[in-house]
Amino acid sequence: MKFLTAGESHGPQLTTIIEGLPSQIPLTADDINPWLAKRQGGYGRGRRMQIETDQVQFMSGVRAGRTTGAPLTMVVENKDHRNWTEIMSPEPGNEPRKKALTRARPGHADLAGGIKYRHKDLRDVLERASARETTMRVAVGAVALKMLSELDITGVNYVSSLCDIDCNVPFSWDLLDAIEGSLVRCPDPEASQKMVERIDQAKKDGDTLGGILEVRFRNLPIGLGSHVHWDRKLDGRIAQAVMSVQAVKGVEVGYGFRGTRMPGSQVHDAIYREDGKGYYRLTNGAGGLEGGMTDGEDLVVRIALKPIATLMSPLPSIDVVTRQPADAALERSDTTAVPAAGVIMQCVIGLVLAEAILEKFGGDTLPEIQERVAEYRQFVTEY
Repeated sequence: MKFLTAGESHGPQLTTIIEGLPSQIPLTADDINPWLAKRQGGYGRGRRMQIETDQVQFMSGVRAGRTTGAPLTMVVENKDHRNWTEIMSPEPGNEPRKKALTRARPGHADLAGGIKYRHKDLRDVLERASARETTMRVAVGAVALKMLSELDITGVNYVSSLCDIDCNVPFSWDLLDAIEGSLVRCPDPEASQKMVERIDQAKKDGDTLGGILEVRFRNLPIGLGSHVHWDRKLDGRIAQAVMSVQAVKGVEVGYGFRGTRMPGSQVHDAIYREDGKGYYRLTNGAGGLEGGMTDGEDLVVRIALKPIATLMSPLPSIDVVTRQPADAALERSDTTAVPAAGVIMQCVIGLVLAEAILEKFGGDTLPEIQERVAEYRQFVTEY
């Protein structure tokens, strides 16, 4: 399964095409739109989220509420495009155009992209580099999550820390309602309140905040991925998918960096077995991945998200046209996107997992895959 996305932040629409999706997956817009809404939510988001109310439209690959096996095409309209029609027009002329961006923003793709593609109006970089692009990755990921749910595989995302405020409530799958009920997707009520206050202060200061997200999946079959080639190792593929999301600067699986401060006897997970249950662990330092493959325990991935690079109190920069010092350009932005970013991370990781399922079990239809997964789970129990 593979996909492409296209579209600019203020263009007419965002588009994606998914190839290789099995047929017979139950799928409607109601399976995708709630994920798009979650991506736009979370405390600390800016005014753009009030303008756009993302709704997906199927253009191909879905009929009568199920996938057909043909390429699946989805689009999301950019409602704000009506205010940018002249600026974003593909027709030649009228340059420099309104809202030309020439003062590169530190932390963004502006300067490197402008040099690489020889743009002096850095909006030609900004429009595609914008995190608005993740709208379609969430749409694609929502399709993958729907397929995984049909195989009894579920996931969750939550905020582990925001700036220097940590969640002090140990994770439990019983906390899903608390996560969904928190403005910042943190199951610790005390930490959640402190995070909200910190976001409010950062907004007053014209500053931005980053944090750490945690994504988990449970009930994954043992053996997704492979140890035999570098590009088939599931941890590497997950890391690439996560690191490709805007503002991500770090990723770890299981104990990750914490494990470097511990002896091996406290990091690795002893193996046990019971008849009728199969193999299991009492600890999960590996985060559900060993040797590039799932080991049957929960997949645990933590992601470091840097503070958003567009600051309302801008940093010093250079104007690429005049080549003179200037404050970095201002664009409508968020104070933090950490709570919303967890939704993106769950979707992009879900897509990697769905691809790994299709690689291992094959099949052109969902019923075939369900039968093969069920047979394999029974085999693993008896192994």
